[in-house]
Amino acid sequence: MFNDIADVRQRLGEQQYIASDEISTVVYLAQALGKPILAEGPAGVGKTELAKAWSTTTNAPLVRLQCYEGLDEGKALYEWEYAKQMLYTQLLRDTLRNILGDVASLRQAAERLAAEEDIFFSENFLLPRPLLTAMTADEPVVLLIDEIDRADVEFEAFLLEVLSDFQVTVPELGTITAKHQPAVVLTSNNTRELSEALKRRCLYLYVDYPSHQDEMDIVRLKVPDLGPELARQAVAVVQQLRNMDLRKVPSVSETLDWARALVALNAKTIDEETLNNTLTVLLKYEADVQKARRMMGNGGRSDRGYGDYGERGGRYG
Repeated sequence: MFNDIADVRQRLGEQQYIASDEISTVVYLAQALGKPILAEGPAGVGKTELAKAWSTTTNAPLVRLQCYEGLDEGKALYEWEYAKQMLYTQLLRDTLRNILGDVASLRQAAERLAAEEDIFFSENFLLPRPLLTAMTADEPVVLLIDEIDRADVEFEAFLLEVLSDFQVTVPELGTITAKHQPAVVLTSNNTRELSEALKRRCLYLYVDYPSHQDEMDIVRLKVPDLGPELARQAVAVVQQLRNMDLRKVPSVSETLDWARALVALNAKTIDEETLNNTLTVLLKYEADVQKARRMMGNGGRSDRGYGDYGERGGRYG
């Protein structure tokens, strides 16, 4: 449990997650109000890492549901272990013969089997998926519903019951209510618009690319072996790339990958050769690589120098 907003910031920081005032406030309010967080923003800015850091700092297990097109409630909630049911049926066949041995009709046989069906449709044969795992856990958990925008609208509608009442209905067993209400973080990369009904149930958080100084702090924290001057040059190049009209600008995770690559190469400065040889760590499309080389020119330098590129404000995690 977090004591206040400052406690959120400090404890997330201990997990190497630099939280802005807005992020710290939303996390604290989510705990205080018992509401899920919907974190939207570009890919790779730390939305998923927020849930991981929250889980670690509160000693709550992380349960992750990775969304994708075609995901349905069966894959997210539970499945029946039919093979196990069949095995039990085979093992109990002698007992079944005794139960049905003196029946006079199919109706009577069906009625006797119905009286025993709780044995074969019980939690012994229920295979929990992430949503049911989070709701039936014996301790509070952090439930991460990652990239909800990749799931279909039908699945999003199914989630409304879960997020409203923290309960689900299993036809064979009835309604299951969460033993402990989980802390829920939904992430979205804005590949499609989410419903107003879903947004109403959540506290909204937009996680943007970090400012120059914030990204410097992240790099120095996550890649301490990178020298201060080289870190400053690297962040300046990334910030300049984000101001270009590229198909995919570098995320924070790619900045960190590049920083680690520079350490691995024992680079002393980001000269033209180093930049050209490592630019694909930051950019993932050949057209973007060629455009960046043309626009950045002399090894990534401009007339203003590495450290003078305009800062890009925003929130991040």
